[in-house]
Amino acid sequence: MPLGDRGGDKSEARFCGVETDFSDDMPHVITFNLATGKFDFVVAPLTDPTYRPSLVQKDNFGSASPPFAGSDLVLSPSQWSSHVVGKISSWIDLDSEDETVRLDSETTLRQELAWASHLSLQACLLPAPKGTSCANYARCVNQILQDLSNMQLWLRISLVVPDDDSMDANSATLVDSWETWNSFRLLCEHHSQLSVALDILSTLPSANSLGRWFGESVRAAIVNTDSFLTNGRGYPCLSKRHQMLITRFFNHNIQIIISGNSGNPKASVDANDFHNRSVADSQRHPLRLYLDYVGHLYQKMDPLPEQERFELGYRDYLQSPLQPLMDNLEARTYETFEKDAMKYIQYQRAVSKAMLDMIPDEEASTKTIVLMVVGAGRGPLVRASLQASEETGRKLKVYAVEKNPNAVVTLHALVKLEGWEDIVTIVSCDMRYWNAPEKADILVSELLGSFGDNELSPECLDGAQRFLKPEGISIPSSYTSFIQPVTASKLYNDVKAHKDVSHFETAYVVKIHNAARLAPCQSVFTFTHPKPVDSESNQRYKKLHFTIPNDTGSAMVHGFAGYFDAVLYKDVHLGIEPSTATPNMFSWFSIFFPLRSPICVKPGSTLKVNFWRCCGPKKVWYEWCVTSPTESPIHNCNGRSYWVGL
Repeated sequence: MPLGDRGGDKSEARFCGVETDFSDDMPHVITFNLATGKFDFVVAPLTDPTYRPSLVQKDNFGSASPPFAGSDLVLSPSQWSSHVVGKISSWIDLDSEDETVRLDSETTLRQELAWASHLSLQACLLPAPKGTSCANYARCVNQILQDLSNMQLWLRISLVVPDDDSMDANSATLVDSWETWNSFRLLCEHHSQLSVALDILSTLPSANSLGRWFGESVRAAIVNTDSFLTNGRGYPCLSKRHQMLITRFFNHNIQIIISGNSGNPKASVDANDFHNRSVADSQRHPLRLYLDYVGHLYQKMDPLPEQERFELGYRDYLQSPLQPLMDNLEARTYETFEKDAMKYIQYQRAVSKAMLDMIPDEEASTKTIVLMVVGAGRGPLVRASLQASEETGRKLKVYAVEKNPNAVVTLHALVKLEGWEDIVTIVSCDMRYWNAPEKADILVSELLGSFGDNELSPECLDGAQRFLKPEGISIPSSYTSFIQPVTASKLYNDVKAHKDVSHFETAYVVKIHNAARLAPCQSVFTFTHPKPVDSESNQRYKKLHFTIPNDTGSAMVHGFAGYFDAVLYKDVHLGIEPSTATPNMFSWFSIFFPLRSPICVKPGSTLKVNFWRCCGPKKVWYEWCVTSPTESPIHNCNGRSYWVGL
């Protein structure tokens, strides 16, 4: 039964499997572990562990069949597919110095994966590489991956190398298991069907070292029973750090697999305990109590906030950024943005403060503020401004300027419905080419993109600045873009699937979820309105140096996550930069700038990045590159792949 069905209303179910020994009676393995143990799937060896191809006597025709666990008929196709993850023989060593072992290993690997593919298994667990070299192992796996249909291969990697194997003879330092994974996946060319199954033992590395795995393609976490402690009632439990780790695995759709033998004593059952069943029932499967504890951790999780529930379908889904000047937005796009109450609350606060600063109480009844909403859309900023007028008791005259003729239709209907005819004048025009009949006291706009200036707010407001009074106020008054290096294996593979350079030179709007943020954000470009010097260029160039923390270990940079923070007016801000993000706001996801070739960074090293904002007569575009620890190509040279049209 999925963990999400065990007594709680969760947005998504999670599943828990169990690692089993070899048995030639697969129906019994399934019945015992799923029906009795209540696990959701088994990780089961497909071949007798004593089998070696070189020892098999061939028949008169020169062939012999390996001893598989029964025929494909012992389970239905749906049972094989949904309840079994194949476990490739753990003895294989494809980089062995012993040629017989190496050849036996190659033959067995191919035979078992061919059989698993025949059974339509969704995944197979590959044994961890042995020793320091894995080139031949990776070569054989990569060959198989080229012809594999939809099956995933999970490479088993220990999160912490056990003490007896942890010392390198030459350097006498701990082996970083991430390096093993990185070497293997580089040899396999970052293949999208090659993933990780992390072995979780009693010792955990530092938080930063752990964090980088959440940007890798981790599909399963194999939690050994040796990782568990025993509580006062004799039940298995986990340390606080292990509990937090398992919860993060749940949040990242990583399957949990229980492995090992039960080492916990019997205990009396407290009627109020989460193990609310008889001792006999609990002991029918030796690992049932461990499963119950994992289910207990899942049920303890806080339900997802409404905002995150809304964003679930967008997690790690690449979208092309809007082209607001070239394209007219559709009604459903307007509707999505208009549901973001927090954004308009912040705008109303900013307008209220600006009006109070502009007109003292004694002049409130005699003076009228001219406010222009440039890029009015279907009117949410018009409404927020009028609510600010009512809140402050300041009189307002509003011009609603909008270039999309379809949105103008809705604006007219809104003004008529609300009775704003004497206050609001609708202007159907591009703000850059409108000749305003009078100057504005306040200019209000929501032209910001995920990277601040990427929807051409600077160019639009430059064109509108001419009808703002010299002492006039722009809301927003400034905005700054930020970037940080990330490990984001899924995003990289999704871009790589297009098999061309242009997609690697495109920035994407994406709700980044499965990623490791490798260093704190740094600011990139800042724009201020009204522009202090009218002739100032909107071109920008920034060099950034990111230091990778020493306790992270090596990590792979797949690209850069981009954000913005905007000052609407004085202390009223709006943004998505993680350290200062406006809560409960969903109008903007982050932006992702990929790298054509991921770059490996060492702990304590400096990642040097260059970003350009380039402007031409008809388009604006970004270029980016890395210059250290190694050079990357300059991405999107001359805006050849990605640009925003003026």
